Amino acid sequence: MTAWVLHVDMDQFLAAVEVLRHPELAGKPVVVGGRGDPTERAVVSTASYEARQFGIRSGMPLKLAFRKCPDAVFLPVDFPVYEEASAQVLHTLQEFPGAVVEPLGWDEAFVGFTVDDPVATARSLQSAVLAATRLHCSVGIGDTKLRAKIATGFGKPRGVYMLTAGNWMEVMGHRPTTALWGVGNRIAERLAGLGANTVRELAEMSETSEEQLVREFGPATGPHIGQLGRGHSSAVVDAAPRIPHAHGRETTYQRNLATAGEVADALRALADQVVADIQREGRPCFRVHLKVRFAPFFTVTRIRKLPEPTYDAAVITRTALDLLHKLDDDRPIRLLGVRAEMTPPVDPSVQKPDS
Repeated sequence: MTAWVLHVDMDQFLAAVEVLRHPELAGKPVVVGGRGDPTERAVVSTASYEARQFGIRSGMPLKLAFRKCPDAVFLPVDFPVYEEASAQVLHTLQEFPGAVVEPLGWDEAFVGFTVDDPVATARSLQSAVLAATRLHCSVGIGDTKLRAKIATGFGKPRGVYMLTAGNWMEVMGHRPTTALWGVGNRIAERLAGLGANTVRELAEMSETSEEQLVREFGPATGPHIGQLGRGHSSAVVDAAPRIPHAHGRETTYQRNLATAGEVADALRALADQVVADIQREGRPCFRVHLKVRFAPFFTVTRIRKLPEPTYDAAVITRTALDLLHKLDDDRPIRLLGVRAEMTPPVDPSVQKPDS
């Protein structure tokens, strides 16, 4: 028998859960996001496949989604309901015989198996999830996590697809480097500047002139990006619980923040929420991340390490404010985010702080 990595990804997860709650929405364009009001500032969390036919995608402003499909059904995000459905999916995967499960999010997970027929196993896994939750999923099969993750996209919706060393270049070679998990537009632009526009060109560069990648991205990141071009990554599925390294909160404001007082109050509220989150973890903040989106839609992030770790919301607020002031930009603000990077866990037995 052979070890395989399966990537299970729920199809249109949030929209599918909403259709279970409201069967009359089946077959209609459904958009889940914000408070379900397309006149407000919010983004699409999930769009049903029917809505996607109109060009609606996750992360798109609801106002734009409405312009693309005024007849779509817009629904608010209901986190408790989705979390319950996610827990049911995860439990089903974990109870499947022979499965080693590594959650990636509330709608996807890597599942490790040692089997002779991974396709049959994938089909059985799909059936088990459907029987337990009435939700459909797609499954990518790979000999590495990277290949399994990418394979899922070829299997959607409700399908199974296998991507291995044997067909990697045939399937992926002609595709742009952005088709690789972990390569976004900015990295792709830098790769294009080196002459690597496709996955095949990146793979060849990593084999014949890796020093170019090292010069461009550094001694660790450069070779890693080169490995992506060849489909190489870890094949080990780790069932150990993930330990978060940061907690963040952000808000898109329905009315732009235009005064110093409004901004300070907003950052203070975000810092209070973040401190409550990290107190539950029992690990203080040692690095503050600020995210600010100026009107109309220009986003900046800044980071600062604190002199000493803290749970003090006032310190986090002051740090975020100072990072903002150093931008020297007085444009109105439509979004603010504060993220607290926590100290690494030392000993699981260490007591959490008093709230």
